[in-house]
Amino acid sequence: MSKIELLTPENSVLLFIDHQPQMAFGVVNIDSQLLKNNVVALAKAAKVFNIPTTLTTVETESFSGYMWPELLDVYPENDLLERTSMNSWDDPKVRDAVGLTGRKKLILSGLWTEVCINLCAFSAMQDNYEVYVVEDACGGTSEMAHRASMDRMVQAGVVPMTWQQVALEWQRDWARKETYDPIMAVFKEHSGAYGMGIDYAYTMINKVPQRGDFKGKIVK
Repeated sequence: MSKIELLTPENSVLLFIDHQPQMAFGVVNIDSQLLKNNVVALAKAAKVFNIPTTLTTVETESFSGYMWPELLDVYPENDLLERTSMNSWDDPKVRDAVGLTGRKKLILSGLWTEVCINLCAFSAMQDNYEVYVVEDACGGTSEMAHRASMDRMVQAGVVPMTWQQVALEWQRDWARKETYDPIMAVFKEHSGAYGMGIDYAYTMINKVPQRGDFKGKIVK
């Protein structure tokens, strides 16, 4: 495998690390609501394409708090792999969950960039994984900490991406109708102006009824 080989639904595996309140409290490089939006969007996109996904947490009941309910709602049947180590790759439960997929393109999202993402990325690379870090679905304790961590990982061969970039690479061809409507639904909800543009095109140009539960009318 090569890093110039595109991500596909068949070669990707996803790991969410420590999306928990106490970790989010320390994030300052990205707006908290935007961070949550991006993480949940990545999760929903992965669900559309049936990407094997592992959720891991650290010290849930003694320090970090429960994983964000918005993320858990995407994976209501998944177990949470609890750890004590800052490096999730130290935990055999996590390594085994990823390894059993047989996939080597490992996509990471988590808190904090400079600790839990950095450590996991380097350790996984030592086990011959190609690591992709979804930068806008990660957060650091300062802009400098996040940037220095990303730079360090890129220098070592980690590939930085954004959640929408990952989703579009999975889709790749709009002729793939089985995932077209579900992934467009994710974009409409989570992609800001792009999502608004999709709604506009559907309703104004294609004359599709407006989505949502609005039952009122335009009073002129």
